[in-house]
This record gives sequence, structure tokens and C-alpha cells, in this order.
Amino acid sequence: MVFLTPFFLIGLLAALIPVAIHLIRREKPPKVMFSTIRFLKKTSKKLVLFQHLQQIALLLLRAAVIVLLVFAFARPLFNQSVARLLDADPQSAVILLDMSMSMRWQDNFDQAKAEALAVVDRLSGGDEVGLIVFAGAAEVVQELETDGDRIRKLIEGFDEPGFGSTRYYPNLLLADQMLEDSRYENRAIYLISDFQEVGMQGADESWKLAPGVALYLIDVGSADSKNLVLTDVRSPEQLLEDSAQQQILARVRSAGTQYLESGEVSLSLNGQMVDRRPVDLADRSEQVVTFDADFEAEGGYVGEIRVAGDDFSDDNSYYFTVDVLPKINVLLVNGEASNNWFDDEGHWFGLAVSGTGSSPFSLETIAPAELSSAAMSQSDVVALLNVGELTSFQAAALNEYVVNGGSLLIAPGDRVDESAFNRRVGDISPARLERVGLLGRNDYLVIADYDRRHPIMRPLGSDWSARFQGRWRLTPHEDANVLMQFDNTEAALVERDVGEGKVFLFASSLDLEWNNLALQSLFLPFIHEILRYLVQSEVGQVAFEIGDSIDLQQLVSGAEVTVLDAEGRSVGSEASNLLRATSPGLFTVTSATVSKPYAVNITPEESNFTRFATSTLYDAVVNPDTGPMQSREAQTAQLIEELENPQRLWWWILTLVMMLLLVELLVANRTYR
Repeated sequence: MVFLTPFFLIGLLAALIPVAIHLIRREKPPKVMFSTIRFLKKTSKKLVLFQHLQQIALLLLRAAVIVLLVFAFARPLFNQSVARLLDADPQSAVILLDMSMSMRWQDNFDQAKAEALAVVDRLSGGDEVGLIVFAGAAEVVQELETDGDRIRKLIEGFDEPGFGSTRYYPNLLLADQMLEDSRYENRAIYLISDFQEVGMQGADESWKLAPGVALYLIDVGSADSKNLVLTDVRSPEQLLEDSAQQQILARVRSAGTQYLESGEVSLSLNGQMVDRRPVDLADRSEQVVTFDADFEAEGGYVGEIRVAGDDFSDDNSYYFTVDVLPKINVLLVNGEASNNWFDDEGHWFGLAVSGTGSSPFSLETIAPAELSSAAMSQSDVVALLNVGELTSFQAAALNEYVVNGGSLLIAPGDRVDESAFNRRVGDISPARLERVGLLGRNDYLVIADYDRRHPIMRPLGSDWSARFQGRWRLTPHEDANVLMQFDNTEAALVERDVGEGKVFLFASSLDLEWNNLALQSLFLPFIHEILRYLVQSEVGQVAFEIGDSIDLQQLVSGAEVTVLDAEGRSVGSEASNLLRATSPGLFTVTSATVSKPYAVNITPEESNFTRFATSTLYDAVVNPDTGPMQSREAQTAQLIEELENPQRLWWWILTLVMMLLLVELLVANRTYR
């Protein structure tokens, strides 16, 4: 026998009430003095014994009535299959626990853990449960199993959320796939989150949960939040020594559910405070704060921009790095020097390269006869401007310089002989010189096309209005890259990698003899970008966001690399050169020969605490073929009713109670008459 409501069995203690009353009323008869008892009738001993038995029977009847009433309320069943009652509809459940950065707000995560543990506690022994801990992607996945204690220990072991972004759809899809292989038809997903609006990004409106999969949304988010976030920061990544004062821009926005009108932003470089600026958002949605920073000395700088004035400090910092390189040494070989600046081949080039005291370039000018291996060894870039024929020794030295990693810029003019050039420099030149093309006084060519994706072209505008009346017709080599073309489709600028070095060939001159390019506003940035590109490799990625994969070999080369955080603690595994960014801050990757800092920042969108109604997600993903799901308690009540209907044993117990009450009434009347 089993009882559907065993709690009522506590009422069996009430059966002691008649016993207590019987004992209390059992009084010893008092002695009364009579002068004579000869006139009293003598009472039979049998009658006394019979009345005593009646009292015991009355006691038992009353106790039995109470016991049977308790049994009736406990609803007994003659069914030994308890498992059929408790697990008649076992469940396969997956718990989705949000561990994104927004769950770090106040006690959101503690509430989420408590709700997850409550879900596990509500499941019975026959159920199976899985666990997915997620942010942007699943971080911990425990497959479906019946060992609820293991899931409980996993949940209790999570100390705090991470810094990742919230994404609901990929993790709901993963949970749905896990339930495809579940052993029970009763399937459910319990999503525990603060239901941040940004988590709906990437929603697939055509996707639904599988039919029959129930979705329970448990909201642990705070209704009120105050948060300031740095939505965008602009800072240089690489500079040359003696570069002009740089500006760093920080865009600040109020991103909580309660609007903040003020705050403060500060800039630190290499751990030293540089400046503080107030933030005023009283009449605007966001403010751009500008800092002036000096990067004069060569070396690496690490910086932090920090916002203050809100209730959430985990997203208040933005980190960046700046690498200041030494000046670029440029060796100008002037093939047509002149005391008259207008006729000097290198005049305009020299003004562009070192016209100001804060120039990032150091310029040395020599005559063609002075070109030698010693002169080139001290230079980062060699510029040949209208240089005629070189000697065989000079050509050999120039070839060796380029092959070993040197950079060369060639701008041939009217002094260059094409046959000598092709013979001496042809092995490293990006193109063969064919012949000079000169146009009439009123005729000219313009730049009609250029590679906008090339690093030297990206910073430049599109206003190429220079007019070219003279140029060399070129035949580019197969391994060369044509970067610019005239409007007659001839090559104007050609690039070629030779050995470890780079060579640029410009089809015209860099003075005013064949064109007016030197008078255009694009001339200076054009020369600067070419020289920078020839010397500096393209800046690799040194700033990452949470969730990015970091290729350590792209930062530093070496067989073994180590990564340290700002406190000097080791991060990641030395066995792999790939590292996933999981926390914000400044880090240093070190190999045997070099050390380089890099920055990891949170995604600004995750700092937006705007929430959405859970019904929005429910209506979007629950399959229309899934009927309304009853709670586990309602299902249990229904199962109890189904098991109890064929028997209704408590009806017969109550009928017996009524009969015993009648008997008790008769016995009581006879006993105390």
C-alpha cells in the first residue's frame, strides 16, 4: 500500500486523544459513610465488568474513527509501483545558464545559480538533465545524464561570470540538438538569464525549437541599472619618433536602464595619469572626449582610458598600446642637383621628407658617384631620383642591399638611359623601362585608377588632380604589383618584393619637370606613406576583444612563447600558440628574443543593459506544434488522479467511518446511561 498524500499520516497522533480522555475520566469512586446499607440493592460483579468492557470498546471505536479518517485523507492505494506514480512521465531537461558580462551586475549571478539548483532539485530520480553554461558561445557543456548531484556540483563550482557577450539563439540551438538524443518524450529547456536585449542579435526568425520541447524562461535581471560605457576609442597603434602630438578620442554613453548625466574620463600612459576630463550627458546621448598625448621617446607605450561615475566597474576601462619607432633614415641620391632650387631634382622630395623639425624622417643627400655599400648600410630607404647610369660595383651593391632587406624608391627622369637601367638594375626593378613619353603643351595624363586596398593608398584621398606631361612607359614584371595607372592604362606606380626587400618604381619624376604632382596637397602624404610602407611592415593586430582567438606567433616569433597579464601571472597554455581572449586588460607575450604588449577589451554592446520581455523570445522560438505545457506539480496531480480513479479506496474508508460513528453512538449511550 502507498499513500498519495502521506503528510496527513501525521494525524495518526490524534488517535491518542480518546485514550487521554479515557485516562483522565477514570476516577476512583469516593467513599460515602451510610448508617446502614441493608436497604441498598447489591450490584452484580458481572454488570460492573460489562460496563468496563463497554468503555474499552468505546475507546477503541473512537480511536479507530480517527485513524480511518487520517487514512482517508492520506488517500491510500493498493499499488506497489511507486515509480509509476513519481516517474510516470519522466523528463529530459537542459539548463541554460547565462555567464555573460552583464550577469556580473550586483547579485544577478548568485540568483541565477540558486534558480539553476532549484530546477535540479525539482527533478526526480528518473529524470535526466544536461547543463550548458554560455555567453556568446557555450563554455561548459554537460551532456544529459540522470546524476543530478553531478550537475549540482558543477553549478555550485562556478565562482563568477566571464566577460563575454550574450547570444541566445546559438545556445538554444545547441540545447535543442542535445534533446534530440534524449530518452524521454517530455523535453524541456530552462533558460536562466537577465534577458539582455543585445542577446537577440543574430536571431534567425525561421528557426524554432523542435515540436514538443517546452521552454521555461527564468528572469534574474535587475530592473534598474546605472552604467557608463566607452563605446569607441581611437588611438594610434604605431608612430615614428618625434611625431607630432597625438589626439586620443573616447566616446562615452549612458547604457543602463537609468540615465546618467555626468561622469569622468581619465587617460593613463605607462601607469601614469595624464589627464582627466568631465563628461556631460545632460543634453546629449553621448559625448566625445579628446585627450592630447605626447609620444616623443622611442619605445612601447601601454595606455588605459577609464570612465568613472556609475555603479558597474567591470567595463569601465579601455586598454591600448602604441609602438613608437625610431626615425626612418632616407638616403637621397640626387641625379640632377642644382643651386637653383627650381631645377633641383631632389628639392621637393627633400621638403616633403624633412621640411619640418618634427619630421619622422632623417634625410641625407648624396651625389650618384657617392653611392656605396657603406652609405646604404646606414639607411632604411634609398631614393634614386633621375640617377643616370650606375657603375657595375654600385649596381651590385644596390642589388645586395635590396635582397638583404633594404628598401628602394626609383623615380627615373630624362637623365636615365633605358638600356643601361635595365642592364644594371633590371633584376630588382619592378618593371622594364621602354621609352620616354612626352606630351604636348596642352596635353597631359592624369591618375585614373589606383589600388584603394593597398596600405599606402588607404589613408589618401581620391583627389588625384596632378597633370603628367612626361613619363616612362613601363613593362611590369610578372611578380610586380601595379598600384597606380594613368588614364591611358599605362602603369604609373609599380611595387615588387625582391628577396627580403621592397622596390617602388614611379613612372614620372618627383620634381616639376614632367608633372605638377609636387604642388598638390597629396604629394607630402603620398611620399610619407611610401617611405613608411617601405620600412615598416604593416601593423599587425595588437588590440583584441573578448572572444577573439589570438595567434601568438603573429605577435612574436619563436618556438616557445609565454603570456603574462598586468600582474605578471601566466596566462594560457604554453603548448599552444593560439589563445582565446577571456578577460580584459593589458598582456605581454614574450619569446626568447622579443617581448610585445597587446590589449584585450570588452565588447561595448555587452555593457548595454537594456532588457526585453521574455515573451518576445518565447514567441520567437517555441514551435507552434508544441501545446501548452503543464507544470510538474500539475502533471503529478493529474497522474495521481489517473491512478486513484479505478480504486477510490478512501470512499470505502469514509463509509466505514460513518458506520463506526453509528456504533460508537449506540455504545456511548449504553455505557453512560
